[in-house]
Amino acid sequence: MKISTTKISFYGLSHLGILWMLLAMPLAAQRGHIYVANKAGTTVSVIDTATNKVVQTIEGIEVPEAARFSPDGKWVYVSQSAENFLNVVERATGKITKRIPLSGHANDLAVTPNGKLVLVCIATTPGAIDIIDTATLTKIKTIPMKARMHDIVVTGDSKWAVGGSPAGKFAAFVNMETETVEHMMEFDMGVMPLAMENNADGSGNRLYLQLNQLNGFAVVDFKNRKELRRIEHPKEPTGFGAGGAPSHGMEVAPDKKTIWVNSRPANAIFAYSIPDFKLLGRVDLPKLQVPGQPPRGSRPNWVTLSPDSKTVYVANRGLRSVTAIDVATMKQVAIIPVGEAPDRISTLRLP
Repeated sequence: MKISTTKISFYGLSHLGILWMLLAMPLAAQRGHIYVANKAGTTVSVIDTATNKVVQTIEGIEVPEAARFSPDGKWVYVSQSAENFLNVVERATGKITKRIPLSGHANDLAVTPNGKLVLVCIATTPGAIDIIDTATLTKIKTIPMKARMHDIVVTGDSKWAVGGSPAGKFAAFVNMETETVEHMMEFDMGVMPLAMENNADGSGNRLYLQLNQLNGFAVVDFKNRKELRRIEHPKEPTGFGAGGAPSHGMEVAPDKKTIWVNSRPANAIFAYSIPDFKLLGRVDLPKLQVPGQPPRGSRPNWVTLSPDSKTVYVANRGLRSVTAIDVATMKQVAIIPVGEAPDRISTLRLP
């Protein structure tokens, strides 16, 4: 019996260890893939957040604009500006399975969190938002706009979408139940990249907008459709040029504790706390040193984070690379070579 008791005790201890391992796995398993649209080429690079290396390249999409995902992670939807199609890609193989005709050439896109619809910004004059049914993979509606559309975000409850226009200087609030524009917010500058912060129930809390002459971002109360404040980045460092818009690319961390915002003049990314928007720090981005000339900035373009909020990724459009930054230390941990002119960058949480 003593031997038996010893065996039972060992058996229990070993299983207790396995239990602790299983409990710890979800924290370690929050991996993702980062999709990078290489706009001056025909490819989308896919980076594994566990290794910070390119593990897949999707080919055959001329001038890709953005990649977004079905909720189950099986499908990748890729917009492009060279042709008026939305590409449907099987994630596992990286193969294009269908090309859906659009009403014009596309810019950004978004997938409703319930997975039912894909919303595509149309950048052809006069501008529109195309709605794609994911069940039939067909365009079911075009919502006309008064100017070309640039970026789009959707609330976590799939009830609202917001599209922005640089030329029109507006943000259009679309009711997804009626598929109509219910409100237009006008701005004194062109509306560039957008980011959404949701409440716990998935409803919109704060909408963040970058404006084409502001080195920073604007904060909007989503429910009341009211601009709350504008945050300007520090004046220094500077000297790297605005490249079309001084601040281009931002993202709210999945844990909703911080927002990370690019600055082209500073060649850096700034981190701010949520909800008080206190500046937490700055991470300088890579430079190109040309003999006999001042260093050139990376022209940071878009931002995303790993699913666990531990790593920030910045597309360096001018350097054909993506910078990976450790959030805890605010230190660069990798520079990942990708394709030509990396543009929009987005995260897929792996199943």
